[in-house]
Amino acid sequence: MSPSGAGGLLGRTSASTPDGGGEDGDALTRDEIFDLMSNHRRRYTLHYCKRADGAVELGDLAEQVAAWEQDKEISDLTSAERKTVYTSLQQTHLPRLEQAGVLRYDRGEVELTERMERLDIYMDIVPENSVPWGVYYLGLSVLSSLVVAALWADVLPTGTVPLLAYPTVIVAAFGLSAAYHAVTNRRYQFENLERPP
Repeated sequence: MSPSGAGGLLGRTSASTPDGGGEDGDALTRDEIFDLMSNHRRRYTLHYCKRADGAVELGDLAEQVAAWEQDKEISDLTSAERKTVYTSLQQTHLPRLEQAGVLRYDRGEVELTERMERLDIYMDIVPENSVPWGVYYLGLSVLSSLVVAALWADVLPTGTVPLLAYPTVIVAAFGLSAAYHAVTNRRYQFENLERPP
């Protein structure tokens, strides 16, 4: 892994590390990334922008963020609810995200930068009570090793079952697991959720 980690977005220390992807050229530290993601209005902003195709209007963004906050339809929002979010985004959150180099805010238009793609690893959602994939694959590897060891020890039947059936089942188990893993990861990607976390 490079010294700045996560594709250059993440610095190892609080000191700035050259990134080349941001407007100021500095890498974000892990603490800065978590600080960006800790506020729900910033997460909602990034979610809305990732789902949009290109630049979005601040007014539209503020309405959707307010709707998510209030758990209402946009048409049911009050003027005060819209204005509170609009002002907060304009004065606090958009400047903070722009300073981090993940979006551009100009004349009422908000657009993500390429640097935002490098934040994706921090934005994937892990379902509650799920087994970590690393642990799952480790278990599958142990089980596969036991099958191979049993074949070497001539414990498993090979007369009635073709010898290649065992490795075929092992490869199929890994292949199906990997396919399910890929589909699950895609389903829980930040931009694929209807409502942001």
